[in-house]
Amino acid sequence: MTQLQDNAVVAKLSALDRLLPVWIGAAMLVGLLAGRWIPGLGSALDAVQVDGVSLPIALGLLVMMYPVLAKVRYDRLDTVTGDKRLMVSSIALNWVLGPALMFALAWVFLPDLPEYRTGLIIVGLARCIAMVIIWNDLACGDREAAAVLVALNSVFQVVAFAGLGWFYLSALPGWLGLPVAGLEVSAWEIAKNVLIFLGIPLLAGYLTRWFGERAKGREWYESRFLPKIGPVALYGLLFTIVILFALQGEAITSSPLDVARIALPLLVYFAVMWAGSFALGKAIGLNYERSATLSFTAAGNNFELAIAVAIATFGVTSGQALAGVVGPLIEVPVLVALVYVSLATRRWFSSTTPSEAHHVRADA
Repeated sequence: MTQLQDNAVVAKLSALDRLLPVWIGAAMLVGLLAGRWIPGLGSALDAVQVDGVSLPIALGLLVMMYPVLAKVRYDRLDTVTGDKRLMVSSIALNWVLGPALMFALAWVFLPDLPEYRTGLIIVGLARCIAMVIIWNDLACGDREAAAVLVALNSVFQVVAFAGLGWFYLSALPGWLGLPVAGLEVSAWEIAKNVLIFLGIPLLAGYLTRWFGERAKGREWYESRFLPKIGPVALYGLLFTIVILFALQGEAITSSPLDVARIALPLLVYFAVMWAGSFALGKAIGLNYERSATLSFTAAGNNFELAIAVAIATFGVTSGQALAGVVGPLIEVPVLVALVYVSLATRRWFSSTTPSEAHHVRADA
């Protein structure tokens, strides 16, 4: 894209889009302050659960993901599954490099803090299946590729999470002569997380497009319906951030030095995973959209799952749980910043695909 085209896209964005970093920063601040200053708010929000799942967070994530998944062209998914470079790279980055990198960073930066170290390793095992949909969409990534890679992550999450937890917390440290830790998590708990946070909005998005196109046609669906539901995704994102930070506001603000210790390896992790994945995408010949999707799906993590596993195994007041809580505090602003870095690199790619054209956001 030329600079003129970039400016044209920016000019078409709504105020919500253009000032997104401001709104996200405000949402984080509101959540932190509310959780810290409103007595009993965190406990009240956390008490609203269905089978161990926080209802406010679940509602926010579902509202956030549904509009984006309703935009996916499901008839194009075969072009993604046929791209072996993308699929193999995603599996290797998410399930080999990502957990290994977080394991190494946790031991390098937190050798004297075993609870936080264990919490970070759990974060590295929980690959993103929710918020990455939003980051990818904001960065003009390939929506169809994001849907496939997130679904792929969900399958591996159910199958591999517990085994990788045993490997990185017990087996590998034992082989290296390091202290070991245990992890108790059932495949059903992980599957439940996947079904709620990905399965429901994915099914809703697919059915909305299927019925909408058959009732009114694709032109009406994409030019009339999608622009109406588009802004809902960002409203859901802001709501989720407020609730998430309100739930954990006291834990974060009461331990600033601990938060700083945990934040440093997370910053390194996000930077290395995103930049390395983006460079790999370009090196193997992926276009901008799929390179962006590859990088965001590799860099993001499923903090909802990481926090739930840490609390279930080690307790709500544990250092492992705090490490999971600090995750979104760092991920949200860092990946928003990387959205803008990603957009600025589009000119490095010699060609684009039609997905860039259809991605002038529906809520513009």
